[in-house]
Amino acid sequence: MMRAESILFLITLIAYGVVTALYFLYIAVKKPLLSKLAIRVQLAAFAVHTAAIVLRGILMGRLPMANQYEFSTAFAWALCLVSLIFIHKFRFPVLGAFASPVTLLLALYAGSQKLNELNVIAANGVDSIRNLMPALRSSWLGIHVSTVIIAYGAFGVSFVLSIMFLLRDRMRENGFWDAHIPKKEALDVISYRSVSLGMMFLTVTINIGGIWAENAWGSYWSWDPKETWALVTWVIYLVYLHLRIRKGWNGKAAAIFCAVGFLCVLFTYIGVNTLLPGLHSYK
Repeated sequence: MMRAESILFLITLIAYGVVTALYFLYIAVKKPLLSKLAIRVQLAAFAVHTAAIVLRGILMGRLPMANQYEFSTAFAWALCLVSLIFIHKFRFPVLGAFASPVTLLLALYAGSQKLNELNVIAANGVDSIRNLMPALRSSWLGIHVSTVIIAYGAFGVSFVLSIMFLLRDRMRENGFWDAHIPKKEALDVISYRSVSLGMMFLTVTINIGGIWAENAWGSYWSWDPKETWALVTWVIYLVYLHLRIRKGWNGKAAAIFCAVGFLCVLFTYIGVNTLLPGLHSYK
């Protein structure tokens, strides 16, 4: 089964690469048929990715959300899911051309973690990754990690939309861009909705994490590096929402703020584990 899960993940990686190429080709030749094909291949890639995650859970005998590989592949899965939802909801296939490279990069990072894991298995056996440390043997694991995955996926989409906003003025005015990319005002509103979705789930994540931490370590908050940077990320997006709602803040500054927020998300996820190990440093 481990081999089957690895094959499904490899197919997922290849499929995400094909999706990215199709979206880029769509942008280059401006043929609507290519966007439809890209979306269908993305749906197929998402289905295979889902199958890989489900098989991983069966293989591990637990929720597959406990180490770097499992979380990073779920991160890519969530970004793919949220981008598909926004593409469908807003009739916005060009979003895929900006979101699919980010999804691919996250999946490639997951692939690097997968290789590390295979080396560990070769040296120590599959039980070395199947058995969880005591702190992770909790019913809170699934809720806590699921909510943060959706939050990160939503923030990833807001990042993509912010980049599109910042590049919109550099795009030559022509029928294709006008027909397939919303005006800056619309991009700004869609990005705001994505941040709102992410904040809702991140707030749930932090609160559930505090309850779990008290059960596991006897304290609701320990100023662990992961906790601290999760809080920093939450504050950044909270400031964005506050300025947006109370001051009517939008435009270029808001887009840059969203982009910086997602960089904090990436640091919280990857940078903290690499540079600032602590209670949440699970390999």
